Formats: sequence, C-alpha cells, structure tokens
Amino acid sequence: MTDLCVNNKLKVLRAMHGWSQAELADRLDVSRQAVNAIETGKYDPSLPLAFRLARLFDMPIEEIFDDGYKGNDDAG
Repeated sequence: MTDLCVNNKLKVLRAMHGWSQAELADRLDVSRQAVNAIETGKYDPSLPLAFRLARLFDMPIEEIFDDGYKGNDDAG
C-alpha cells in the first residue's frame, strides 16, 4: 500500500493575498500551526476545512488540493 500525498497550493494562494499564516488561520478559525501543517503536507485538512478554504479563495477544492490521482476519463 502506498501513502497518499496531497499537494496543495495553499502557501501560494496565501501569499497572493498577502496574508501571513496567522491571518489565514484567523480567517479559517484554526491555529497558525494547523495552517503550517497543511501547507507543508504534514496534515490534510478535514472536509469542512477544505470547503472553507475553497470558499475563501473562491476556487474548487480540486484546484487547491491535488492528490496526484489521474483517473480514466475515457468512458469508451
């Protein structure tokens, strides 16, 4: 079994908005340490937190987080 590594754009998005980790944490009602852990890939956010991030950045969850899975979209 392989570990699933989720890459994310959180650090880039945060920087684009000019927010510190603490400012983003306040907007999400989480700790700065939680933001750091998500940015560095040490922690995957819960689904409710992922939805809050998506709403905050006005993007689909899939654009923020990428698990590297390439499904087969070809049905035929």
